[in-house]
Amino acid sequence: MAFELPAPPATVAGRVRWALADGTTVVWRNLVQLKSQPGELVGAVVFPAIMIVLFGYVFGSAIKVPGGGNYREYLLPGLFAMTTLTSLMSTMMAVATDASKGVMDRFRSMPMARSAVPFGQVGADILVGLVGMVILAACGLAVGWRIHHGILSALAAFGLLILMRYALSWAGVLFGLLVKNEETADQLVPLIFPFSMLSNSFVPTAGMPAWLRTIADWNPVSAAVAAARDLFGNPGVPRSGHIALPLQHPVAATLVWSVGLIMIFAPLAVHRYRTVER
Repeated sequence: MAFELPAPPATVAGRVRWALADGTTVVWRNLVQLKSQPGELVGAVVFPAIMIVLFGYVFGSAIKVPGGGNYREYLLPGLFAMTTLTSLMSTMMAVATDASKGVMDRFRSMPMARSAVPFGQVGADILVGLVGMVILAACGLAVGWRIHHGILSALAAFGLLILMRYALSWAGVLFGLLVKNEETADQLVPLIFPFSMLSNSFVPTAGMPAWLRTIADWNPVSAAVAAARDLFGNPGVPRSGHIALPLQHPVAATLVWSVGLIMIFAPLAVHRYRTVER
């Protein structure tokens, strides 16, 4: 006698509760898995300190902040954005690993909401990202980074960064499902770093060639960095001269980019999970 999966709830509210309950279970499963992968936790602790030393003290001595100011204060919003971008890579790797090992097939055979697995992957990444963000902020405070516009503006800045990370995590889920192979996903990781480097994260874009500056200024990462600098009160926010539209209104631009990415990648990721075959 063939085993039949139970029918999903008939009401929209029931489907939402079902998806949230199953998604929370997947979040917990992914967090528990970190016990067997301590390298990820060690990397979350060590990576921020390495980046601050490397960029803040080695490269920072040769970089002048537009309008003056401490380079490490200029740097920290860029590092926050860089760690936000890593969500795409980490989620892509996690999903591709589960797909290659047949875990995704096992999930699809279980009586659970189809959106729960992508939701759980994204939720777990957000929680891990929050830990990394707290550690990075603590390292920044230790080397002289400060918040100058009050706690509410700072919380707004962190909220924007988390929203951007959430959006990029959905992209990571989709790419992981498309790749379905952890070795291939690992080879694609270096291709993502240029998105962080080709921005205003570490150096001003004013010294770039015009065509390259245009790309950097319209990079969603640049909008997130400019928004964080503005809300934290850190130096490097452009005030005069030719300023690209996203950098004139970086908070609004970051919201638009994030919501747009979620609207594109979340439905595509859920659809891909429902239809993918090994």
